[in-house]
Amino acid sequence: MSWLLNLYETYESNLDCVGKIEKKHNGQEYTLLPISHTTQNAHIEVDITEDGEFHSARVIDKKDASTLIPCTEGSASRAGLKIAPYPLHDKLSYVAGDFVAFGGKIKDEEPFTYYIEQLEKWAKSPFAISKVISIYKYLKKKQLINDLVEENILYLDGNGQLINTWDKKYESLYSEKPAIFSAVTGGQESAFVRFNVYSSTNILTKVWKDSKMYESFICYYHDLLGDEDICFVTGKKRPSTDKHANKIRNAADKAKLISANDTSGFTFRGRFNKSNEVASISYEVSQKAHNALKWLINRQGKTIDQRVFLVWGNDDLFIPDPIEDTFSINPISMEKRERKSFTNQEFANEVAKALEGYKNHLSTKSKVNIIILDSATTGRLAVLYYRNMNKEIYLDRLKNWHTTCVWMHRYRKDDQGEHVQFYGAPATKDIAFAAYGPRANEKIVKGLMERMLPCIVDDKKIPLDIVRSAIYRASNPVSMERWEWEKTLSVTCALINKQEGYNVALDIENNHRDYLFGRLLAVADVLERRALGPDETRSSNAIRYMNSFSKNPARTWKTIQESLQPYQARLGTKARYLSSLIDEISSRIDFEDFNNKPLSGKYLLGFYSQRHDLYQKKEKTDIKEEAAN
Repeated sequence: MSWLLNLYETYESNLDCVGKIEKKHNGQEYTLLPISHTTQNAHIEVDITEDGEFHSARVIDKKDASTLIPCTEGSASRAGLKIAPYPLHDKLSYVAGDFVAFGGKIKDEEPFTYYIEQLEKWAKSPFAISKVISIYKYLKKKQLINDLVEENILYLDGNGQLINTWDKKYESLYSEKPAIFSAVTGGQESAFVRFNVYSSTNILTKVWKDSKMYESFICYYHDLLGDEDICFVTGKKRPSTDKHANKIRNAADKAKLISANDTSGFTFRGRFNKSNEVASISYEVSQKAHNALKWLINRQGKTIDQRVFLVWGNDDLFIPDPIEDTFSINPISMEKRERKSFTNQEFANEVAKALEGYKNHLSTKSKVNIIILDSATTGRLAVLYYRNMNKEIYLDRLKNWHTTCVWMHRYRKDDQGEHVQFYGAPATKDIAFAAYGPRANEKIVKGLMERMLPCIVDDKKIPLDIVRSAIYRASNPVSMERWEWEKTLSVTCALINKQEGYNVALDIENNHRDYLFGRLLAVADVLERRALGPDETRSSNAIRYMNSFSKNPARTWKTIQESLQPYQARLGTKARYLSSLIDEISSRIDFEDFNNKPLSGKYLLGFYSQRHDLYQKKEKTDIKEEAAN
């Protein structure tokens, strides 16, 4: 129950955000829902005067469709043929008293009867405000569809009945397809209606954005709640509930985290007679915890194939996300740093400074929550992973990850869309792409991201199958585009470095066989590339034979070296340094180690570091030549 308690405490800590509209980067609105409220996409907006008369109506644009509405336990979980009206805004079949008169189809009972009876109780309660009363006065007249037809919002066929779905045969009645048929996915009967109160003398707050409306229904509905029981989350005696919220990941999500609607004996297996014997959760805690979760997912959650990855703090919502890369925490490119003074220790200090801001105002209760949610079926949502840990410990683990699983990367872009070079740890999603390719199935990607979390927050070893898969792909450059291979190579080097503790800077004292073979391959690649010139885009022989080289280094090196001779001849004296470097590296490999034993991932570190070193020297040479000219 700890995740429910922490979500409940998060809600209590952010009461000032309740009902406040926020926007995602794509413009979609969301808010921290008041209790006894949910969200629904509306299709029609109806304005009612303060005297309870029809004023106007319009079809709602999809961008403005999300509506905050009051709801009861029954309406929040209604499905199928069950009649359970929302207290105020609802579908046409519920809110229109003349629905049947205009050909609306119902089963056994008319939903409007239940709707208007429920609304009447609210409107006549001591908690009702004038807006509720105005809407009730209008709807009890049973003329909503008639008014919407006259307003050209809803449309009738030749027999005066509601048109279900648009067909070409209705073009003789109407010149063009009405907007309502584009707004709703089904027929007009499925349209969801929201109500607003219009005043000619005052500018009134929209009903679904009015905090007084929220408070009115919350106070009214609290008196209707059922028996009290011990809440297993807070330990207090409060009105309990066995109906819990859905729409957790998005407005169309039907999956629930807590459910016990199977009373046939399968769920409880004979251990209990009723669901509340297993655990009892108060209505208030359930509402606040679920609403806080929805809000946090919209605010800062990451969703991959419906699997949600969420990190938040009880006292500070924004916490560095373990699945992001170092550039997200400390977005400073390598070009802006002094290369001569940049060391691993300096980098560790920079990461520590970037994380230091999150350590400010730490209290004894400072906690970080990490949760992963996913559903196997339409109706059930599961907590796949949950950790609640001390904030300082979490930040220290994050610092350790971002200073050990590191390498030089060039695949990120800045705000201007330019590629930048940064040093640090890759994002877990990029690790998935390195291991399985950018077109990997999202189920595989989200599975790997989940497996990587303990490696970051618990300092566990990276699973070997992930590292091996990344090494295999990095050793096959001809199977992918150049940019993709460069990204795969740098991410793979970061994974290997996490295990081996190497540095991007070339280690000329390292005489490990695999590291030296990797250096040889890098020199061969650079030598051929310089001979081909900048305009030639084809891969060098070193790159084309890379996969074979990783499996049979001695035999493949003979082929690569033979293919280098024409390029050495073309460069002439310009190849002297690189040719001598090949001889110097080869002399370091022991005679018995110069064999066809497959190379480990260390050869990639040697390859990258040697190539990086040669490119750095070339840049310095070019700068000196430009200065001389």
